[in-house]
Amino acid sequence: MDKAIDGTVRPTKGILKNELLTLKNEALKELETLAESADIEQLQWEYLGRKGRFTLLLKRLPELPKEERPAIGKLVNQVKQELQRAFQAATDALTAKAEAEISVFDVTLPGRRPPLGHVHPITQTTEEICRIFVTLGFRVVQGPEVELDYYNFEALNMPKDHPARDMQDTFYISDNVVLRTHTSPMQIRIMENQPPPVSIIAPGKVYRPDSDISHTPMFHQVEGLLVDKGVSFGDLKGTLTTFVHQMFGADTDLRFRPSFFPFTEPSAEVDIRCVVCRGKGCRVCSHTGWLEILGSGMVDPELYKVVGYDPESISGFAFGMGVERIAMLKSGLDDIRLFFENDIRFLKQF
Repeated sequence: MDKAIDGTVRPTKGILKNELLTLKNEALKELETLAESADIEQLQWEYLGRKGRFTLLLKRLPELPKEERPAIGKLVNQVKQELQRAFQAATDALTAKAEAEISVFDVTLPGRRPPLGHVHPITQTTEEICRIFVTLGFRVVQGPEVELDYYNFEALNMPKDHPARDMQDTFYISDNVVLRTHTSPMQIRIMENQPPPVSIIAPGKVYRPDSDISHTPMFHQVEGLLVDKGVSFGDLKGTLTTFVHQMFGADTDLRFRPSFFPFTEPSAEVDIRCVVCRGKGCRVCSHTGWLEILGSGMVDPELYKVVGYDPESISGFAFGMGVERIAMLKSGLDDIRLFFENDIRFLKQF
């Protein structure tokens, strides 16, 4: 050992080297005995922390003669890196062991049934409407949502200069192509390709640029059409009365109120007694005691001419209803937008 000017003993390279190696061996030996991540972290702090044993030993490096410092400095870095790798490897090994234990599949545990989804209330209502009319002899058909102006308007007795077009708010894709505003085009498409008799219902999406608590830009309709020899307004009333009683209950009162549609004559709106107040008058029915549920009427003879039917030998009726409207009345909702917000708390109620 050398002595400093003040008489204290100065460490030599050999002494510090031995102390470094001894410290490393002690740390590695202790590390082998640990089985908890917290204990490994504590041991790492004791050796490599700011006040750890390795750090204190490192502070003695300036006491060495200058010519010995580089060699010891290099050894210090090697020992420090080796210890850091050892601590990290021990931590990783414990983590891997824990994950392996967690991931072991115990075949003796009872099975877990995955949560089942719910049929959307709009789909439920559409299926119920279709089921009722199928039992009455109607056939379900589907049509395009991107429709020609001809089928959406002109063939339904609404030429380009007809004032009834003002009643329709329309998404135009081009001058002659629209997003259909109703499912009524299926009347023409079916009659063009099928001779009488015809009895169909056409559920589907329709589009109008309108959005508030009772309207959405996209909604669902069900269109109905029956054409044959000798079909009367009485047949229309009987069919829709049966539908209302099956959908809302046999004790549900309904009425047919005169109205206007370009493709039916005569035309009628169908109202039911308010399902909330039972006709006494409330906010839902605007204190009238009645709720409108669908439009209907006898097919205008002009439509028969368009599709090549003989209006003198046949007759028929048509009707159309909004699915959201029916679903809202059955569930007591007053905001149509709830159907499209995908709130699982709401959907679970159906």
